[in-house]
Amino acid sequence: MRLRPGTRRASSGFTLVELLITITLLALLLGLAVPFFGGMIRNTRVRSVSEALQNGVRTAQAEAVRRNRQVVFFLTNAEPALNAPAAANGTFWAIQTVPQALDASETAAFVQGGALSDVAAGVTITGPASICFNSAGRLTNNAAPGVPGANCTTAAAPVYNVAAVGADRPLRMTVSVGGQTRMCDPARTMSSTSPEGC
Repeated sequence: MRLRPGTRRASSGFTLVELLITITLLALLLGLAVPFFGGMIRNTRVRSVSEALQNGVRTAQAEAVRRNRQVVFFLTNAEPALNAPAAANGTFWAIQTVPQALDASETAAFVQGGALSDVAAGVTITGPASICFNSAGRLTNNAAPGVPGANCTTAAAPVYNVAAVGADRPLRMTVSVGGQTRMCDPARTMSSTSPEGC
């Protein structure tokens, strides 16, 4: 096909105006999405800390049964190690055995530890500084010698509340006297239609 003199073939592609409009719309949509993603990231941090805490408690319970010894799970601000001091809202967790009172030759042993601050900075944990499991994997009231600040009581089931500034989904982890752990959403009531509620 021949073009008549003086006519041009239509060019394909984007004009500068179309490109600027597209970039402006993308920037506007991204600006609207950033606050949503920020809240989602903070909620994910809360969940990560809750799961790390729950896994630590479950490990302590399993070690108590496996070793046939009382084991203490505690939060600490020191590096997890044998006889590290227990502290509420600690940035680390640790597990150690408790020597039997009748056997003077037995010493405590460090089992395992982990970091909560590495999992998610800015997340706070409120709850007991320590909980103890007996050799049957149940909570116990016995003292935890060797862990400064550890006080194991089971007057009520231990509850850990995990939250972060700016997060709209705090979580709660409970440990029953029988040793079962459960994570739930404190903003909801547990029912047949909302099993994730507390």
